[in-house]
Amino acid sequence: MVFPVGPLINAAAVIAGGILGLALGARLPERMRTIVFQGLGLCTLLIGMQMAFKTASPVILIFSILIGGLCGEAIRLEERLMRISDRLKTRLHSNNPLFTEGLVNATVLFCIGAMAILGSFDEGLRGDRTLVYSKSIMDGFSAIALASAYGLGVSFAAVPVLLYQGGLVLFAGSLQPWLGPALLNEITAVGGLMVIGIGLNLLKLTHIPLTNMIPALPAAAALAVMFL
Repeated sequence: MVFPVGPLINAAAVIAGGILGLALGARLPERMRTIVFQGLGLCTLLIGMQMAFKTASPVILIFSILIGGLCGEAIRLEERLMRISDRLKTRLHSNNPLFTEGLVNATVLFCIGAMAILGSFDEGLRGDRTLVYSKSIMDGFSAIALASAYGLGVSFAAVPVLLYQGGLVLFAGSLQPWLGPALLNEITAVGGLMVIGIGLNLLKLTHIPLTNMIPALPAAAALAVMFL
């Protein structure tokens, strides 16, 4: 069994980027923070669209989002995460109203996508950490930009990154037979729609409870196994 070094480095990059972004954000006037939000929103929309277009079956994409969203609403995932985040804010004596939003958006952005899965599999099966190191660099720079806008909550996305990717590294051998290219594309496409949701939230065009859509990812995997 391979020790998950890559996820540890990825989590450290998120923390470091978040701290640096927090320091930069504190120095930015409000008008500059606004343009950071808007720039991030536009870039995030583009990334999400590129991911979403990987789908080979729009029907699977649609049903995954609908099923996942309904399941998330039924078990109130967003409310549960907000309660946990509020307790964390209290312990940290943070008064940042964007703490939870930053944590959720950063978690979705860093954990969803083919690089997180394939990089973890490369490490777990072959000991090759090239892809996960590349992802760590990208996530670190993304964390700088996000934390400058959202604040401290972004750094705490390192915890789900470590747990998610670390789990994939440890269980890569047993999971690999189930995750073929077609299935990965559908998971990435559903994740892309959620990333588009981050962009819309950043642009303040609406508020989408993205946490409640997390069950759409296993829903996409199940539907892809059944119909592709």
